[in-house]
Amino acid sequence: MDLPKHAYFQGKIVPYADAKVGVATHALNYGTAVFAGMRGYWNKEQERLFVFRPGDHFRRFLNSARLLCMDFDHTPESLTQVLLGLLQADGYRQDIYIRPLAYKADEVVGVRLHDLRDEITMFAMPFGQYVKNATNAHVTVSSWRRIDDNVIPARGKISGAYANSALIKTDASRSGFDEALVLNQDGHISEGSAMNIFMVRDGVLITPPITENILEGITRRTVMELASNELSLVVVERPIDRTEVYVCDELFMTGTAAEVTVVTKVDHRPVGEGRMGPVGEKLRKLFDDVVRNRVPKYAHWNTAV
Repeated sequence: MDLPKHAYFQGKIVPYADAKVGVATHALNYGTAVFAGMRGYWNKEQERLFVFRPGDHFRRFLNSARLLCMDFDHTPESLTQVLLGLLQADGYRQDIYIRPLAYKADEVVGVRLHDLRDEITMFAMPFGQYVKNATNAHVTVSSWRRIDDNVIPARGKISGAYANSALIKTDASRSGFDEALVLNQDGHISEGSAMNIFMVRDGVLITPPITENILEGITRRTVMELASNELSLVVVERPIDRTEVYVCDELFMTGTAAEVTVVTKVDHRPVGEGRMGPVGEKLRKLFDDVVRNRVPKYAHWNTAV
């Protein structure tokens, strides 16, 4: 994977090699950081790079920071301007992934959130497909449970919480699966290792509600709106039992990195007819057109660099 060219670090844009922290940094030792993930998409016809929904991503980013008692003067709008300056310095003409990070920056020992200095950094790098089999993924139900809101809130992208995701992903990958479905403490399906899930049953698009210990996904919200507005689907938020995914018609996962990843097998059981279904196929095409600024109706979601 290519390294970033520059980083926003300690209030200015610097060469990536100069953006360094010490090994005693609080966030490194205790996971006291929050992050965001967003994408920039290159439109060949327009020869422009478009960042997808940066204001929404930065709004969630600042809300995540609040969960860890971080206080910044930044707004979603000011962070968007920082990002645009960074991307102008980088000059990418290809699809990219963008990573803002807010972290406890003091180099001290001691578990706490208060009386620590907070910093924001940001970088971008070239990025392609996240899940190799994005139209034909085989997943398993993980033996690990999703973290609970009263343990570490999953609605915030808290760095330390992603040890949970790493355990889930590695066990699934080493067992030969592309991804995993994760149950919450009540035994309902929560999400994937790091993406939201949707299933189609009897013509209805169903996804777990935000009270099922899921990330309040921006791609999730996007897909719900596109499915309702453009495909005329009924979209329902409700708990999903584990065995429902064994008998559903379609299943797919969504996220900034995962985009719309179609699942065709769960624990060696075929989903529907065992191949990508019409809803997943249409949403994948529509989503790609929207994020590359090919659909004027949704152009307000894209910020040109």
